[in-house]
Amino acid sequence: MKRLLILTLASTLLFGCKSPEARRPKTVKTGSFIDASVERNKKLNETERNAILELIQKDETAEYIASENGFWYSYNTKIDEDNIKPGFGDIVNFKYNISDLNGNPIYTQEELKTRDYAMDKEELFSGLREGLKLMKAGETVTFLFPSQKAYGYYGDTNKIGTNVPLICNVTINSITQTETN
Repeated sequence: MKRLLILTLASTLLFGCKSPEARRPKTVKTGSFIDASVERNKKLNETERNAILELIQKDETAEYIASENGFWYSYNTKIDEDNIKPGFGDIVNFKYNISDLNGNPIYTQEELKTRDYAMDKEELFSGLREGLKLMKAGETVTFLFPSQKAYGYYGDTNKIGTNVPLICNVTINSITQTETN
C-alpha cells in the first residue's frame, strides 16, 4: 500500500506537473529600423564629406589637413617653434567663431567671447575639443567639422540646427599647464 502511494505520487509529480512554457512574442522585430537608420547616417556622412571636400577644393589659398578624428583643418597662423600643445587638465584660453559651410556666421567671436577651457574636464563639442589638442598658443586654425563632430542630430538647441556641418576659426591665446601633466 505504501509502495502504491509512493508510485502514484511520483508519477503525478513527473507527468502531471508541466513546467511553464515561455510566452512567444506577438511581433518579431527584424532590426529594419536600425538598418534604415544606419543607411540614413551613411548617406548623411557621405553628403557632408562631399560638401566639405568641395569646399576644400574651391579654397586655393589654404592647405587643409585631414585629421585622424574625422575633420579637416588649415593653419591661418602656424607656430613652428617647439611650443607645448594642451594636455589633460591644461587651461586653454581661446577665441573662436562658428559659421555654416557657406560661410554664413552662426556665432561671432563677440557672441562667444574669449573662453578659458580645462582640457577634457569641461563640456565642449568633440570636434573642437580634439582640434584644440592639435594647436599651440598663438596659432589660428580653420576647422571644417562634419555634423557628427559638431552638434550632431540635436544641434545646440539655439542657432545650430540638426545635422549642420560647421566651420570654426579658432585662435589659442595661451595654454597654462597644470600640475597633472
